[in-house]
Amino acid sequence: MNKYSEIKEYLKNNQSSWLITGVAGFIGSNLLEELLNLNQKVVGVDNFETGYQRNIDAAISDSTNDNAATLFTLIEGDIRDFDTCKKACNGVNYVLHQAALGSVPRSIDNPVNTNSVNIDGYLNMLVAAKEAKVRRFVYAASSSTYGDHPDLPKVEDKIGNPLSPYAVTKLVNELYADVFSKTYGFNTIGLRYFNIFGKRQDPNGAYAAVIPKWVSAIMNSQEVFINGDGETSRDFCYIENTVQMNILAATTDNDNATNQVYNVALGDRTSLNDLYGLIQKELISLSLHLKEIKPTYVDFRAGDVRHSQADIYKAKSLLGYNPEFRINKGLKKSMVWYVNNLKDIV
Repeated sequence: MNKYSEIKEYLKNNQSSWLITGVAGFIGSNLLEELLNLNQKVVGVDNFETGYQRNIDAAISDSTNDNAATLFTLIEGDIRDFDTCKKACNGVNYVLHQAALGSVPRSIDNPVNTNSVNIDGYLNMLVAAKEAKVRRFVYAASSSTYGDHPDLPKVEDKIGNPLSPYAVTKLVNELYADVFSKTYGFNTIGLRYFNIFGKRQDPNGAYAAVIPKWVSAIMNSQEVFINGDGETSRDFCYIENTVQMNILAATTDNDNATNQVYNVALGDRTSLNDLYGLIQKELISLSLHLKEIKPTYVDFRAGDVRHSQADIYKAKSLLGYNPEFRINKGLKKSMVWYVNNLKDIV
């Protein structure tokens, strides 16, 4: 039995209270579903700026726990309001802080708003969680922190200069966590997400992630755009691997594993051209009426790095991380969900 299986068995028989910020988002709602499956009490915070009530409803209805609805409490509020953060942290054992304004392009378009949510809101949560004496504060960091550092794969202790306002905010999150650890003895773990994908990821809007955006376009016979020559590559990580890392980080009893940052990825990379081919192949196999459509290539996107790939040795050795889903397996599960649900979210 691997470490994650052991933790899940333990949690099923030992109930704690968890807080998920950004609970109505893609990652937040998947975390909610798994914690409800494990019979945990969950408080969720969201202001619904980028999240949706339908994600929360789906997490509860998709849960295997018949008592899921009674285990969940929603606080509709903004992490930029300190009183909301204090209320949310009251009586909580673990915090999974997912609330943020993602997207490099969004941060370039509006750096002030990105800073306000990702730094001011984050600091509010840190202070509130510290004052509430939570056991562990796990927060969503980002692979954008590696910036212009050229090495591949990316190793946690080697970062470059940030290439976007979003990257700056995520670097500041790590710096604050380190200071809170050294100054207050507060227990944190940062998770540098690479390119996470899976069910409930929004295909709409100018800042949609590439996989749901392409799936939506292909299914609706719309033009698909690839930035640059398509040879830009990313370490795409299925959502269930990400959920595993959050729960492992929150519950680890390894003292050497805390107050650290970890890559959350597969340790592999896929070019945009190859990704497009994989998506199209999966969709055509599920929907016979779909035809092969060639993508349209446009300019490279400002603030993007050319290649990204994670080294996941640290997560494996200190937390027992064991990513169960390679990109093909994750895409198969994701495509089934999109084919069954896209009509409701386009």
